[in-house]
Amino acid sequence: MSDRTLDFKIAPSILSADFARLGQEVDDVLASGADIVHFDVMDNHYVPNLTIGPMVCEALRNHGVTAPIDAHLMVKPVDRLIGDFIDAGASYITFHPEASEHIDRSLQMIRDGGCKSGLVFNPATPLTFLDYVMDKVDMILLMSVNPGFGGQSFIPWTLGKLREARERIEASGRDIRLEIDGGVNIDNLRDIAQAGADTFVAGSAIFKAANEQDPHRYDSVIASMRRALAES
Repeated sequence: MSDRTLDFKIAPSILSADFARLGQEVDDVLASGADIVHFDVMDNHYVPNLTIGPMVCEALRNHGVTAPIDAHLMVKPVDRLIGDFIDAGASYITFHPEASEHIDRSLQMIRDGGCKSGLVFNPATPLTFLDYVMDKVDMILLMSVNPGFGGQSFIPWTLGKLREARERIEASGRDIRLEIDGGVNIDNLRDIAQAGADTFVAGSAIFKAANEQDPHRYDSVIASMRRALAES
């Protein structure tokens, strides 16, 4: 087991949760050992789907959720929603470079609001956007599917991109998390970790694992993910 195993984080995406009982779903998955609540925020403009906004983030905070909330903004333009999610209680706010006219300013806006900032890279988006903003990035999120829908299959060549991103992080000497989102499951988790990821977004792989009204129904899948990470 590598030292980095101790810092692996599992981030269930609530896009795959039961929205009729969202507060309980989030409570249950956190009680089962998840670390971060991942929000997939889509606007039916930058991506072809419409999901949730800052009111849901605020509602979960009011419900009593204290775990970090990771708001992945698939919206364009992005700056207005950055402010709204800061006010709603997000911990991390990440956005796509294509969605901002001034990437440096948007990243600084997130940090000025007391949140951790990050950039998100679609499968065909180059990592060169990082060249001049590594000092303002707390998280790099690589999409291993094309954004817009849950339940897609992992794009295998994302593993090489993860390795490149990990090399950039190590060369910077900065404390930057490397997150992966899209098609993550127990079968590919070990390979993804070995390529350099330390934060793992999983939606269907966790929330669709069981549908019983049992607060412990997520225990086994998250435990299996932990075992796979320990072996990476």
